[in-house]
Amino acid sequence: YQGERAYRSGDRERWPEDGDIEYMGRMHNIRIDEPTAERIKMQVGSALPELDNPPEDFVVVGPNKVTALPMTVPVSYQEIAHCLEKSVAKIENAVLQALEQTPPELYADIVKKGIFLAGGGALLHGLAKRLTDKIQIQFHVAEDPLHCVARGTGIALKNVNNFNFLIR
Repeated sequence: YQGERAYRSGDRERWPEDGDIEYMGRMHNIRIDEPTAERIKMQVGSALPELDNPPEDFVVVGPNKVTALPMTVPVSYQEIAHCLEKSVAKIENAVLQALEQTPPELYADIVKKGIFLAGGGALLHGLAKRLTDKIQIQFHVAEDPLHCVARGTGIALKNVNNFNFLIR
């Protein structure tokens, strides 16, 4: 999509030519850049509007879109949970669709052992709990979720002869 960027967690924000992220501009009249958006998501991004151990608000500092004067805006995990609601619902639906196509023997193993979340989206506060509650299968955050996929891919490539079924 031209002018849009898809984040790892699946949320989609429009990026106009000047680099503003529209949500913060619309809601708070503040201009932020991509690194700030990523820090907001990493520190207060949430899949649930209520958390047992909530993170502290993230204070955004940037120029006012109208006056260009500096401003600070505290952003809470509840606000980001609301912002990410549609994206998290899409993740839920994608998991349910994948489970519908899963062979019964593998499905039974998944129910017993659960599903491990990997990648940056796995770090979204409350995602594992929300998916567990919605899908009624235990979800776990993988150890070192940001690097585990790359490490696993490296292991598979080193042992490609043992994993012929992965290469088509």
